[in-house]
Formats: sequence, structure tokens, C-alpha cells
Amino acid sequence: MPHPESTYDRRRLRQWLAGEARADGVARRDLLRLLAAAGLTAAVPTALATPPAVAAPRTNATATAPGIVKPLPDEWFTIRGTNAETKFPSLAGTGYHTPVDHFFVRNHTATPVLDAETWKLTVWGDGLAHPEPVEFTLDELKRLPATSRTAFVECAGNGRSFFATQQGQTVSGTAWTLGAIGTAHWKGVRLAEVLRRAGLTQRAVDVLPRGLDAEYVTADGTNLGRVRRPLPLSKALDDVLLAYEMNGEPLPADHGHPVRVLVPGWVGIASIKWVGDIEVAAQPLYSPWNTDFYRLLGDAYPDGGSAPLTHQTLKSAFELAWNADLPAATDQRLTGRSWSGAGGVVRVDVSTDGGTTWRRARLHDAPRRAGWVRWSTDWRPTTPGTYTLLARATDTTGRSQPETTVPNTQGYLFDAVVRHPVQVV
Repeated sequence: MPHPESTYDRRRLRQWLAGEARADGVARRDLLRLLAAAGLTAAVPTALATPPAVAAPRTNATATAPGIVKPLPDEWFTIRGTNAETKFPSLAGTGYHTPVDHFFVRNHTATPVLDAETWKLTVWGDGLAHPEPVEFTLDELKRLPATSRTAFVECAGNGRSFFATQQGQTVSGTAWTLGAIGTAHWKGVRLAEVLRRAGLTQRAVDVLPRGLDAEYVTADGTNLGRVRRPLPLSKALDDVLLAYEMNGEPLPADHGHPVRVLVPGWVGIASIKWVGDIEVAAQPLYSPWNTDFYRLLGDAYPDGGSAPLTHQTLKSAFELAWNADLPAATDQRLTGRSWSGAGGVVRVDVSTDGGTTWRRARLHDAPRRAGWVRWSTDWRPTTPGTYTLLARATDTTGRSQPETTVPNTQGYLFDAVVRHPVQVV
């Protein structure tokens, strides 16, 4: 039977969120402790001891990040603590599905390297018809009816840095730009099928998957336990997968090997990686990841904040370097991607003059729920100087990206139009 939930002090946790540590990342001393527990201490580079503000620039073509297994070429990734953000220019020409070697990595602790032969999924709880846990091996899951879905996974904090750089607001957490997202073709078994075979009853209310990565310990020593995030039964029975393949291959270690949860269109924390057990409960379930994290908090959200985050929001990104140099009097083909967790993107408008005028971009994909569209537009700048490019998406709900996003203390769900500078030379 899985161990009981770890206890934690809410007051101290909120103080930590207010600035004593990062909400999305791990302090070095905590990271060393977590990696030691996972047997990965040697993976911590010595350079990490230098504070980020004065760290020497990387000179190697391929960098490393603590607790991430796959190579992280500098031209593809920006390393952010225990995480790796995809550089959007590297996606140009890669096709609709993000190649696995380009796919961003979001780790609360470190990537565990698990043996698929000995891995088991335990389903348990008072929402089942019997008290005994039910176990599934990977081979047993693969013998169940398979389902495939194309969907993006996106961190709730994607775009967080723009609260500061565009809106002048202070928020906590990893300073993602727009690269904490990737779209893949996933294959697995529907969670509904597994729950049915485990003995789901009408008493069930919530379903809580839990990962097999190390327990998350905050900077002040508070142990929050393993990463876990409850789902309402209605969502669990809808389109959620227990995925074991990604783009036609077994899941890589950094992306959840051997099995992960995939919750299409929802914030990434719901798609638990390295899932080891699933509690099925006859009452609502809670964890730090739907109470103190992954809710909108702040002055605009009184009375304890918003409900736990579910659907992702609307965004657009150019496949172009920040402050890229473009030659004057030369035809340019600007490309990018737009996406929404609430519905397919049906229109993208682009401005090359800071928002004074707009023109409609060409869409190269059909609108897809929990997917993105690739788009392009032509531009011939005639005069050298600094230009600001904007891309604004509209989805099937009728919603378009706003000029600004209402701030929240942890910097979630930034959806405003991003102001992308380029230099015409």
C-alpha cells in the first residue's frame, strides 16, 4: 500500500512562496539532497555552486542540467535550474510534432531511471469495489486496447518571465520565456479503461496519480512528498491517457519512462511523469500541487485564490531568435506557432510595427483541441532599425490574446501578446 501523504506547514510554505525560495525550482542544497537520494549526486555540475547572476557562460556545444538525462545542446535549450527550456527557433522546420530530443524538460527534482521490466502501477483507494490494491505491469497495460492522441504538454508557468519584462510585475518561479511546451504523438491506454478493470465504483470522486521521482523538499526543509495532482473523476474518464510511447518510441527517461499520465489541454502538472500509483477516492483529494501551487493567488484573487488550474491558456511564439538580425530590403518569411488549451486556434494576426497595423497569417494546420497550429507571413522591412513583432491568436471559443495578463504571485497562465524585438540591419 502506498505510504500516507507527507504533512506540511501551510504557513511556512506560503512564506517560502513569498520569496524564501523559488516556487518552481530547487535550491542547490535541496537539489544535492534530492539527487543524493536518487543516486545522481555526481550529475550536479560544479559550476552550479556559482549564483546564477554571476555564473560564467557555458562554452560547450552541449550542456548538462542537474538530474536531466538527455543531452541539452546549447542551440536547442536554455537550462533553468533542474529544467530545460526549448529554444523556439530550433523548432523551425521540425514538423508538427516536437522531436523528443528538442522537447522541454520540467522536473521538480531529478529524472529517475526506472526499469520497465520491474515497474508496476498500483491502483488503490476507497473508490474501488474492493480494499486490495490492483497492480498492472507494463506488459499488462500494453495488452489493453491502445489509444493514440496528439497533444501538447505545457508548464503552467510558460511565459512567466514576461510578467516582469513586459508588465513590470514581480512573480516567483522559473523564468520561462515561451519554450516550456512541446507537442507529441502519444500512445497508451485510456485511464478510464484501467480504472474500470481495477474495480471503479460510483462512490469515486477524485483520482490522484503519484510520480516515482524523489520526494520534493523545499528550501526550508519541508518535505512535500512525491509529486502528485488529483483529477476529478469526470476528467479522468474523459481523454486522459496512461502513455507509454512518445512519437512512436518508448517514453524516454526525462519524459516519464516507462509510463506517464497525459491530460490533454490541461496545465502540465496534471500530466504526472513516472507514475507509480493512482489513488481512487470517494472524497475530494488534495496535495500541495492543487492547494498552494498551481492556483492563481494575489491581489486580483481574494478569498484564498482561484480554483486549481485546469485548462492551459492561449499563446503565440515566433520561431525566431530574440533580437535577431534581419537584412533590410530582403524578403523575410516569419514563422511561428500558436496554441490554446480551451480549443483549436482558428486565426493568427501578426504585426511588424509594434501593433499599429495587423495582417492575417497563413495557417498550416487545422485547428486541434490541445494542439497547436503552425503559421507564416511574409515581411520585407525597408529601413534599418529596431522593430517589434507581435503575434495574436484566436481560438474556437472566440477568445483572442489580450494586451496584458492579470498578474498572480506565482506567474501562471501568461497569455498576453508577447513583444518580440528584432534588428533590421
